[in-house]
Amino acid sequence: MFDIFKKTKAPTPEQATEPSPAPAPEKSLAWGERLKNSLSKTRKQLGQQLAGLFGGGKIDAEVFEELETVLLTSDVGVNATKNLLNDIKNRVKAQSLDDTVQLKAALKAALSDLLTPLEQNLVTSEHQPFVIMLAGVNGAGKTTSIGKLAHAFQAQGKSVLIAAGDTFRAAAREQLQVWGERNNVHVVAQSSGDAAAVMFDAINSAIAKKIDIVLADTAGRLPTQMHLMDEIAKVKRVMDKALPGAPHEVLLVLDANTGQNAVSQVKAFDDALGVTGLVLSKLDGTAKGGVIAAIAEARPIPIRFIGIGEAIDDLRPFKASEFIDAMLD
Repeated sequence: MFDIFKKTKAPTPEQATEPSPAPAPEKSLAWGERLKNSLSKTRKQLGQQLAGLFGGGKIDAEVFEELETVLLTSDVGVNATKNLLNDIKNRVKAQSLDDTVQLKAALKAALSDLLTPLEQNLVTSEHQPFVIMLAGVNGAGKTTSIGKLAHAFQAQGKSVLIAAGDTFRAAAREQLQVWGERNNVHVVAQSSGDAAAVMFDAINSAIAKKIDIVLADTAGRLPTQMHLMDEIAKVKRVMDKALPGAPHEVLLVLDANTGQNAVSQVKAFDDALGVTGLVLSKLDGTAKGGVIAAIAEARPIPIRFIGIGEAIDDLRPFKASEFIDAMLD
């Protein structure tokens, strides 16, 4: 049946399919610099193409065509690119801009208008326990994100309980147990394969122990697997039975490397679960950071956190201005 773990042995390499918790990073670099370094691939791709474009000269139709190509190849997406270009053209006209050097500021301002509404911090003080359900495809980084979130909430002085609801993948439970040991957090799990039962037990345990935050993992699934999407919706309904109104937040974890596929995932999971927040992981390994703009255009759900590495404090709240500066400067 159910087990509440505090300390367990770490999984073997054969058991684990996601990286184990990494040591804390060097503290010499501020967050802004670390974010800039993590987006180096995106910035390099954009910079190489924008350097000549913004290097000076007359603003004309050819310049806008080149800018369109740059945005599309950076995974900004067709609709977001179209609207960004219209916004920039309006700024050029309204501000009487005539030199391409001025276009960079116009692009940053247009991106800011698009992304700033997604900058909404997660408020967890309205409920106790505050139940956060995490979903996403296999390999998106859910397990690692849960460990980092547990660490972040504990740093705020909050108590945390983890529900190991990915009952399909034994390694997921074991990885969460490692995170639980590292953060001294209870992990509620079972081996019977009933994710809904795990959630019900975990929430009741959190109520009894007066826990502040419940982080509920779910099995990874493709948005095209409708029977599995129906199953995860059932898990959500069981949470509501255990605690009316739960989950209070549905976080969708997205791998930044998937580019435009991330947009499809957002739409599918949002339709099935009513996603209330996004976690964009693995930004340090992608040249597709522009997908944030595509998501903002297609389904403007708040981006609660972005992840830039494997270290325990490499998951931070999304700040639009920091992200835009790191991507373009």
